[in-house]
Amino acid sequence: MLKAKTAAESLAIHTEIVLPNDTNTLGNLMGGRLLHWLDITAAISAHRHCNRVVVTASVNNVSFNQPIKLGDIVTLQAKVSRSFNSSMEVFIDVWVEDNMNSKKIKCNEAIYTFVAVDQIGRPIHVPELLPESDEEKQRFAGALRRRQLSLILSGKMKPEEANELKALFV
Repeated sequence: MLKAKTAAESLAIHTEIVLPNDTNTLGNLMGGRLLHWLDITAAISAHRHCNRVVVTASVNNVSFNQPIKLGDIVTLQAKVSRSFNSSMEVFIDVWVEDNMNSKKIKCNEAIYTFVAVDQIGRPIHVPELLPESDEEKQRFAGALRRRQLSLILSGKMKPEEANELKALFV
């Protein structure tokens, strides 16, 4: 039996400064560069949760709410929001720090899914997640609904079996 872990145990923080090579012609961070940073930070978080090799299963959501400018300091904070059998949903918050006044603002967020695998690439079980804070509990509950929606859209679950989703509408 695997020992359950808290979200705090999976915390991964990554900080970068936006350099000219990271930007488009408008002086904004390119989305692809942010996706690269998100994937790495989320993978570290998933790895910390299960202490195994993890692979990206899906990029469930990425919100580009605000442009990130040349010279901004970007901090990504990733935590596992819920674990299932072999998969883990990882929620990443993206903060930007203006280099002139050090003010930090949440500008983007993303949700990734990772699967833990053994040495030959087969999925393996991961520890249960124990949410602690109100935000962690909210993200934990939402993860099951997001998973059910994803399974329905991929044809792996029938809509009538998605009890958590149905509860939103009844």
